[in-house]
Amino acid sequence: MVQPLPASLWAATASPASGHAPLDHDCTADIAVVGAGYTGLSAALHLARAGTKVVVLEASEPGWGASGRNGGQIIAGLKHDPEKMTKALGEHLGSRVTQEFGRSADLVFSLIDRYGIDCNAQRSGWIQGAHGKKAFEEMVAPRCRQWAAQGVDARLLDQAEMSALVGSREDAYHGGWLDPRGGVLQPLSYARGLAKAAIQEGAELYPRSPVQALRRDGDSWEVKTPGGRVRATKVILATNAYTDTLWPGLRQTVIPVASFQAATRPLAASIRDTILPGGQGVADTRRLLLYFRLDHEGRLVMGGRSPVDEAPRFEDARTLEAAIARIFPQAAGTPLEFVWSGKVAITKDTMPHLHMLAPDVYAALGCNGRGVAACTVMGRLLARLASGARPEEIPFPVTAAHPIPLHAFRKLAVFTLSQWYRVLDGLEAKT
Repeated sequence: MVQPLPASLWAATASPASGHAPLDHDCTADIAVVGAGYTGLSAALHLARAGTKVVVLEASEPGWGASGRNGGQIIAGLKHDPEKMTKALGEHLGSRVTQEFGRSADLVFSLIDRYGIDCNAQRSGWIQGAHGKKAFEEMVAPRCRQWAAQGVDARLLDQAEMSALVGSREDAYHGGWLDPRGGVLQPLSYARGLAKAAIQEGAELYPRSPVQALRRDGDSWEVKTPGGRVRATKVILATNAYTDTLWPGLRQTVIPVASFQAATRPLAASIRDTILPGGQGVADTRRLLLYFRLDHEGRLVMGGRSPVDEAPRFEDARTLEAAIARIFPQAAGTPLEFVWSGKVAITKDTMPHLHMLAPDVYAALGCNGRGVAACTVMGRLLARLASGARPEEIPFPVTAAHPIPLHAFRKLAVFTLSQWYRVLDGLEAKT
């Protein structure tokens, strides 16, 4: 069943979608891409630009999933800091991954510039706020130091500097760091812009064409949709948190977690001018993190852990309204205009995963909340891998898929961990 685009701030303010019909015939391709989020669209764009015949199949429309519902924060790097990356992957590969994803924001902005993508992008920087002294000393300060050692003009912020830069109550955060590589954009507009760019380069894109079956047929793969079939030499699966049972076991390699956002009405100028005057995106160090920004029309957008999986109501946003009042007293009581949610793909090691599932079948998923930049890079890596690059030539681990043990109990585990994390976050915020 094809699901319509859920209501959200981004759906209401996005640039127009390209009007394309579902697949209604049989066709051939060098590579079929399943999923038109950032990962699949980036893969298709890079493949098509290299002259590969690409067909993209999307169950709903480009950006329907997390790519059109996230916070629109462009964050360079991954969850692992450079030193942790080296420890996990070794000096050679760890350094290559750090460099590749350290430039992930560069890739996003270069695609926006090259294709004239209208997505209200600002390279204004990204701020991570420390919710307590321990987080500042053990997470924020080392992270800032390590990226500075990589040549980034990173800036450590004390409590007063953090408050002045963000416009928050002075004791809202213990401090933070500013990463100038990042910024913000309209996430659904970016997804639609990537789709238009891929089509411009020669890719074929078919929305409302859910893939029902994938099977090997001789020396190619047959991808079946309700309206037609694609016979492709290779297949890329790019469905991330919305991965289903199409490929056995792939769904069990990630845990989809709902993230919830609320947006106020456009703030009065007297209030708007006091909040994030530099236009940065912000996320904090809580295990159940809060993230926020202003949109291009002056709304304050606050995000966090969702109390419901789908279709949140305004009354579900009380926790986020309380966060707004606590962090930005000047905006307390501003009526909300939008609430929405989407799923984030979490992996066991908090790293994205790049898989070779079978001969000529590839997948990438699990960007752990950093999808705008990380998924754009993962799509490019998929394009290189599917174009014939050897795994050792890819600046990222290429692995088989390994399901998470006891995946069937994931909802209970997520609920239990969320309650424990809430306690720890509260304790650390007081120290």
